[in-house]
Amino acid sequence: MFGLEALDLARIQFAFTISFHIIFPAITIGLASYLAVLEGLWLKSGNTVYRDLYHFWSKIFAVNFGMGVVSGLVMAYQFGTNWSFFSEFAGSITGPLLAYEVLTAFFLEAGFLGVMLFGWNRVGPGLHFFSTVVVAIGTLISTFWILASNSWMQTPQGHEIINGQVVPVDWLAVIFNPSFPYRLIHMSVAAFLATALFVGASAAWHLLRGRDNPAVRKMFSMAMWMMVLVAPVQAVIGDFHGLNTLEHQPAKVAAMEGHWGGEEAADGEGLPLILFGWPDMEEERTRFAVSVPHLGSLILTHSWDGTIPGLKEFAPEDRPNVPIVFWSFRIMVGLGMLMILLGGLSLMQRWRGRLYDSRWFLRFALLMGPAGLIAILAGWYTTEVGRQPWVVYGLMRTEDAVSTHSATTLGVSLALFVVVYLFVFGAGVAYTLRLVRKGPQLEEGTRETSGGPGRPRHAMRPLSAVEEDLDDDQDTDGGR
Repeated sequence: MFGLEALDLARIQFAFTISFHIIFPAITIGLASYLAVLEGLWLKSGNTVYRDLYHFWSKIFAVNFGMGVVSGLVMAYQFGTNWSFFSEFAGSITGPLLAYEVLTAFFLEAGFLGVMLFGWNRVGPGLHFFSTVVVAIGTLISTFWILASNSWMQTPQGHEIINGQVVPVDWLAVIFNPSFPYRLIHMSVAAFLATALFVGASAAWHLLRGRDNPAVRKMFSMAMWMMVLVAPVQAVIGDFHGLNTLEHQPAKVAAMEGHWGGEEAADGEGLPLILFGWPDMEEERTRFAVSVPHLGSLILTHSWDGTIPGLKEFAPEDRPNVPIVFWSFRIMVGLGMLMILLGGLSLMQRWRGRLYDSRWFLRFALLMGPAGLIAILAGWYTTEVGRQPWVVYGLMRTEDAVSTHSATTLGVSLALFVVVYLFVFGAGVAYTLRLVRKGPQLEEGTRETSGGPGRPRHAMRPLSAVEEDLDDDQDTDGGR
């Protein structure tokens, strides 16, 4: 199909489906913790702004949570159908790890999600806050197990290979493999930053349209503080993560840097940092390179003239797709630098007293809304493509993991996935944006809730009971 082989189509299909499963859970993880913070601040301070923001973002959280669960179910299809030989080889490790995720995180979330979403004014404030915290913890536990499974595929430990299958011999070594702590912290912080950018962009949109109220100001201020405090920390975490990757997957780092070896580090010149260029896998060099001398050595080896293994030290069949890894990494890093810039500018605007009315700054914050999710996707493409040609690094090649489906079969299923995903999740995203457009409603938490002790029962049909009006009836931009 279009000159693509079955392996190529299987990889494209997996990349397409997992991209959605990365986006929605990332926002879910961040919003769950954000909601716990909002409710805790309301209980502590009594400031109703935090309560109103809780009600606003809990609706958006619910939609994202549902889409995250649905997209996650497709992963079972991918592993069992398109990557059956991988499942046969490594299922004894990845299967239990994902089972632990279901038995811990999913049951925590499922057990308390109903109270969190529908228990306001129906249960006591302490129990409701406890439910919110448990759901937030559940999302982090889910992150723990999923990244444990994926990290083991990157840096496998604690196993033996018996009769062509991986057998776990030390579960602690399997879970806490060398790359796991770095990946867990890096991804969790990335989810928080992506959520903060989403929240900040939502607030900026309302402020640009003249919807200036305490709730909008509060969520914009909180988002900008996240940029100030967390974005630089993420850069430091990323540096440590990169050094860990250099130790265990040097070919991936060489591809990220566009470093081929040989002339680039000759005569004690150290390793330059290539800012831009085009890695040519045929000529084995990075063409049109714009580089800074010695800076690569300082970042990667923390020395003036240190070097790392170049791509030429690896057989051509053991190299990843260098252009994809090279540019996805730069997209991630570039967006990270813009996040730090956004935080720095927010401090300047806050000091000048113009945080909420500087239109150029608000437009910048609005444009940065999707930056966190794009950076996460770019980082995952760097990670996954950089691991190639291995599906389990050093143990199983990707070409040996794919099922024996024809290219036609995989092409048809890929086309169906694209159509269904765009329809289903497109509707979900559109609905989410409608909720964002409506904005936080002041004093929403004081409204009477149907059901509960001494109150009329809730309608039998949940959809018919919805009183939410998504019409944008409070547009006060006045042509601004």
